[in-house]
Amino acid sequence: MGWSPHPRIYEINTWVWLGELSRKSRRSITLKNVPKQEWDAIAGLRVDAVWFMGVWERSPAGLAIARANPSLMTDCRRALPDLTDRDLVGSPYCVRRYVVDAALGGPEGLAEARRQLAGRGLGLMLDFVPNHVAPDHPWVDEHPEYFVRGDRSDLERDPASFLERAGQVYACGRDPYFPAWPDVLQLNGFDPGLRRAAIETVSSIADQSDGIRCDMAMLFINSIFERTWGTRAGSKPSTEYWSDLITTVKRTHRQFVFMAEAYWDLEWELQQQGFDYCYDKRLYDRMEHGDVEPVRQHLQGDPEFERRLVRFLENHDEPRAAATFPSDKHRAAAVVALSLPGAKLLHEGQFQGRRTRVTVFLARRPEETPDLDLERFYETLLRQTAEEPFRSGEWMLCECAGWPDNMSCRNLLAWGWKKQDARCLVIVNFSGASVQACVRVPWSEVAAGTWRLADAFSEQRYDRSGEEMTGQGLYVSLDPWRWHVFHLAKC
Repeated sequence: MGWSPHPRIYEINTWVWLGELSRKSRRSITLKNVPKQEWDAIAGLRVDAVWFMGVWERSPAGLAIARANPSLMTDCRRALPDLTDRDLVGSPYCVRRYVVDAALGGPEGLAEARRQLAGRGLGLMLDFVPNHVAPDHPWVDEHPEYFVRGDRSDLERDPASFLERAGQVYACGRDPYFPAWPDVLQLNGFDPGLRRAAIETVSSIADQSDGIRCDMAMLFINSIFERTWGTRAGSKPSTEYWSDLITTVKRTHRQFVFMAEAYWDLEWELQQQGFDYCYDKRLYDRMEHGDVEPVRQHLQGDPEFERRLVRFLENHDEPRAAATFPSDKHRAAAVVALSLPGAKLLHEGQFQGRRTRVTVFLARRPEETPDLDLERFYETLLRQTAEEPFRSGEWMLCECAGWPDNMSCRNLLAWGWKKQDARCLVIVNFSGASVQACVRVPWSEVAAGTWRLADAFSEQRYDRSGEEMTGQGLYVSLDPWRWHVFHLAKC
């Protein structure tokens, strides 16, 4: 598969999705026999790849630990008030084996799903969890040296952070800023044997897919891992885990894409270690909590850095966008996210306005009434941003100016896309107040002649002087949380 420079990736909670298709079809649906019209519907979204989240074999041992966790069970019942035993299937990030779960169709089902996607020009992305595995993963018995270890005193002192298996004490997986995850065992990113095994695992995943989403990738940066585990991990290697792994896998899978779940402002470092794309959590946080100026500042980074970020409004780790952003702000934020450079991560249910975030331990979610207006909005936005110049053009920020008695221009975000004769101008009022401003078009060649601006979200057409648009700027007036997506053509 040849990836677009700015790919759109559609995340599907595999177990939940197949369960809903089974109930709709009144027969068992796995990845092996998904109805043709369902694949066609995904292709109709004009995405580039599907990330089937949670296909690997889940752990009975991890499920037993999850069932005994009162806090987790409370979260499950909050999301699914009519919870049954069958609804709890364990975490997809508590991997027993990197083999497609039989309940989802096994390896043959995944191969068929990949064929169906490829036949529609779509790639397939899967998960990799570098930091930890399930307590019943084969490595626990076969290669205990792959793990961060403890002893009896650790278990007695901190039973929430250590687990005993077959007489051996293992550290539970963790993020250094939170309590340990009780259902998984911590892998030792410094162990050379573990590093070789990880390369073999990811190479196997690359044989079955076109890309990989690496869970909590920053935890395996040498400096972070050393800070988290200290002397328990042994000596810090001279090379980075990700640099070694990505370089090796790409020798045989040149087009394979690596996407990092990344936080703590470590995106640039992970890009330097070989990741094609890294989560842009900073943009998400600034759009949710901040005003427009932090968003604008965030977009002024190095162009190559911007191109390798992953923009999103939701995913399985974040609350649903419809429940987080007020309706008008949700739409404005979606215009921003989908018209920026870089990859775009879209979440199944986002377009319909689902509001309930379902924990990944569940195989079912509550029924919700689709928001048809939101669905129509996304249909237009996805269609308009699926073509050039958005797909492979050049992106440039635009200058916005106001007047001494009206500086509402500060609430405006604006940029342009260009590829050959295709030009598009995106202008968003990212605030709850009206805006009047002049937006300077960033292409000097536009100065000659008159140009027609066609708004992609309305029937409106405007003829404007190129000299004016590149000089004092294009005058715009926008209500709160409104936008223009203008296609430019010379009159």
